Amino acid sequence: MTDEERAELEAILSYHFEHPDRLERALTHRSHRQDTGVIDNERLEFLGDRVLGLVASERLFLLFPHWEAGKLSKGLARLVSSASIHAAAARLNLGRYLRLGPGEEKTGGREKKRLLADAYEAVLGAIYIDSGLQAAADFVQRTLLEPALAGEVEGLERPDHKSALQEWLQQRGLGVVSYRLRSESGPEHEKTFDVEVWHDGRKLSAASGRSKKEAEQAAARFALEALTSTHELA
Repeated sequence: MTDEERAELEAILSYHFEHPDRLERALTHRSHRQDTGVIDNERLEFLGDRVLGLVASERLFLLFPHWEAGKLSKGLARLVSSASIHAAAARLNLGRYLRLGPGEEKTGGREKKRLLADAYEAVLGAIYIDSGLQAAADFVQRTLLEPALAGEVEGLERPDHKSALQEWLQQRGLGVVSYRLRSESGPEHEKTFDVEVWHDGRKLSAASGRSKKEAEQAAARFALEALTSTHELA
């Protein structure tokens, strides 16, 4: 990474590293390490994951004093899900600055969600090592928590079945699903929506709800339950 690139990224992160080598290490994937022998970002990613959990847990604890432990746990899982972390990494354009080996470069490593999420956590770990918990917490607050909490905050305690289904499929290299509105019925103030989940030309499940979002979540839950019980596409 050149000095110009480092300055550019630090401006995006809104954080200046006292020890620039920590930022470079946070962006070094193990594929690059294998080619050059340099230290990769896995240890920093491990640390950043723990820091993120602590910071997000404290934020939820203070934001929702009426929530019981179960609700806090569900909210935390949504807030620091791989989808949420990847979104934060994408907003920061971390993929542009990753240090990858030739193999990862050829296979689109700069856009892989897992690599980007790991890089975000590694950068967080590097900031924690560089300046301590407050600097790390400030970084999480402005880059992940504020955007995530700007949506439907009260929905955080509900499980996100759509994300869980997509993650289950992606972990097995099975691609993405699509949601199709089969029908809608009832008066405007009390509509019912029927939605189907499709994958690779097959219908996985169907469900109804008072909104398309609710129906999609229910259909995703049914699809995931079927897939995990059979361990194969229905």
